[in-house]
Amino acid sequence: MRLELLIECQENLKDLEITGVTCDSRKVQKGFAFVCINGALSDGHDYALQALEKGAAVIICEKDLNLDNQVIVEDTHKAFATMSANWFSNPADSLKLIGVTGTNGKTSVTYMLKQILESFGEKVGLIGTIQNMIGDEIIPTSNTTPNAYDLNALFASMKEKGCRYVVMEVSSHALDQCRVYDLDFEVAIFTNLTQDHLDYHITMENYLDAKKKLFKMCKTAVINSDDQYAEKIAEGLDCEIITYSTKNDSTFSAKAINYRPASIEYELVSDSVLQHIKVNTGGKFTVYNSLAAVCCALKLGFNASEIAEALASLQGVKGRAEVVENDKGFTIIIDYAHTPDGLKNILSTFRECKKNRVIALFGCGGNRDKTKRPIMGSIASRYADYVIVTSDNPRKENPTDIINDILVGLDGSPTPYKVIENRIEAIKYAVKIAQPDDIVVLAGKGHETYQILADGTIHLDEREVVAEALKEI
Repeated sequence: MRLELLIECQENLKDLEITGVTCDSRKVQKGFAFVCINGALSDGHDYALQALEKGAAVIICEKDLNLDNQVIVEDTHKAFATMSANWFSNPADSLKLIGVTGTNGKTSVTYMLKQILESFGEKVGLIGTIQNMIGDEIIPTSNTTPNAYDLNALFASMKEKGCRYVVMEVSSHALDQCRVYDLDFEVAIFTNLTQDHLDYHITMENYLDAKKKLFKMCKTAVINSDDQYAEKIAEGLDCEIITYSTKNDSTFSAKAINYRPASIEYELVSDSVLQHIKVNTGGKFTVYNSLAAVCCALKLGFNASEIAEALASLQGVKGRAEVVENDKGFTIIIDYAHTPDGLKNILSTFRECKKNRVIALFGCGGNRDKTKRPIMGSIASRYADYVIVTSDNPRKENPTDIINDILVGLDGSPTPYKVIENRIEAIKYAVKIAQPDDIVVLAGKGHETYQILADGTIHLDEREVVAEALKEI
């Protein structure tokens, strides 16, 4: 493909034949365009000469590198997104994109929407934390939102295989790094905003600003009006705004909510809709997640009663309030809750319907926001009857240091707790001490089947650990 079809460039480079596009110098081949991205760990400009040595035909950069074949642009993140879209002939233009952003709930909302749309006979692409999907085909993922090249490759494959809709989680990192730059979203959904990723964004204001970018790229914004940041998200938007709530005046409201351990029911109310909703997953968060999905589906033109029928038959999402079946008389829940708000939501949900104790097991990730650790310790002490503090993904940090940060939030609490650094041993201990009618919540890992340690990544599937533990009691 000629360079001029990928990006605006100087006259003498327009007819340069390009054989590929990448921002990873390790992937450069003869004839490639190499885009210099200044990332968190390294600056692509430092690898420009290496890329040329490997056969790159042109270097896209933000500063003059004194190279013959260079194109200087204002923002290489945006340039990479534009070039990636052009390389695949802008496949997103043929798809209806639905973007979901927020601290918690993104995965659940996208899965709900995928299954709702499929119930109407649509073939749907899904992009998110657990996996990417084209219909029933599963494609492994490493990032919540892929880089711009991989994202457009996915769009192209989804288009080719007959998808009309793509439901995708859109992370704050992706928005900040322009991975979804210049895409047009049919609907964008805001679930909530609570403390997370401050190791990257530094302040909540920066985190909010990153999230808000999605709503400047959509035709319709669907916003949780109960969230404290809802007004700031909506402020200054030119698109249509639809709000949902369980307590405020909004476009759509959930009334007469009935909470059960494994399900929720409510009446969906608006000026033009009155519909009974049931979802076979418990918790207040399920009310909010389903409201977001229903509002979006209604906006897309689907029928309320058929949406409700689809919701009532939904399969659960792996690692999201996932019940691990056992015959011991207690309940074991695996959940991805890894933020203060997420931990509060899952523990408070099961506290409301407990018959005996809520036992909370959790840790915090290493080389991530340290300020949330004592907050999560305090939340666990308030909403659980017994707490087991363990390791999550310590990465390069000392697990003991992470645990000590968590314990600051437990100091002085009357709630009993125990520290077991090894997560496998901690899970086995939780199962061993569980009594009839206890609810054991294993928080933090969710769908993950690995643990990231200082010396590498190991296999750790909590379902397997629980199964082994159950055999030992």
